[in-house]
Amino acid sequence: MSIRTRTILLLLVGLTVSHIGSMLVYSADHPHHDDLTGLILSTLVMVAATLIIGYWATGWITAPLAAFAQAAERLGRDVAAPPLAEDGPAEVLAASKAFNRMQERVNSFVEDRLQMLAAISHDLRTPITRLRLRTEQLPIDALQQGKMLADLDEMEQMVTANLNFARDESSVEASQTVDLAALLQTICDEAADIGREAEFDWQVRLPFGGRPQALKRLFANLVENATRYGERARVSATNHGETMEVVIDDDGPGIPETQLKSVFRPFTRLEQSRNLQTGGIGLGLANARTIARAHGGDVVLENRPGGGLRAIVRLPADHLAKG
Repeated sequence: MSIRTRTILLLLVGLTVSHIGSMLVYSADHPHHDDLTGLILSTLVMVAATLIIGYWATGWITAPLAAFAQAAERLGRDVAAPPLAEDGPAEVLAASKAFNRMQERVNSFVEDRLQMLAAISHDLRTPITRLRLRTEQLPIDALQQGKMLADLDEMEQMVTANLNFARDESSVEASQTVDLAALLQTICDEAADIGREAEFDWQVRLPFGGRPQALKRLFANLVENATRYGERARVSATNHGETMEVVIDDDGPGIPETQLKSVFRPFTRLEQSRNLQTGGIGLGLANARTIARAHGGDVVLENRPGGGLRAIVRLPADHLAKG
């Protein structure tokens, strides 16, 4: 039971017992004063008053704890969430201050790591460019020179992806209502425009409160993976009330069961060729899961019984826009 329920029950039982006891003592002292109806009515009035006052009082007492729990949930989704209001009883006030200090330290830790990642990625561009120029001037076999240049291209792609990731994560994008149905349709249309097969099955608007550009990167990464490795992408979306679920199916070979979780690690590539056009650099799924979790959801992969891979994005109901 909640603190509110326990407190109300405790007040109700304690006051009722004490009230009946005092009425019995009063009746014993006044044997000619026998008013059972009055005793019952008095007890009912006391019970009603206890319930009303107890409900209000315990709500006032437990409100800071509810706000504390909501703030902790927000922090799990977004380290840049607003700080917790520092008010309430002394114990809750102390906990709120400690929570805000912890959030500041987490924010500082994340920001420092992102700045370091961006700085390293930026500084690596210059030596990579120099190495490319020198490699092109080396009097060596053309085949070996091509392999060296391909390695440098891969390094530059990884550096650029790291830099873009750091910039995206450090940028502050305001949340707003997004029609996920229209967004998914746009992503599928853009994929079709470049010759990839993607379709979205939907009937109604799917309003959702989130960061538009981040959400577009999330679903665009998954649709791109489906069309690149699974020939085509079939996208559907369903509002289950408590969650909104977006499913992207493809007709590819799927993923070994032992690697369904490891593919979300940065720079994990199942396609073992060194062709960046077919293998990518292994950041797409990691970015997609990061964005989904920042919105309170998650991304999971599973192999379809009939063949192919299924990516499932689940987003929470408290982000669903009203109306």
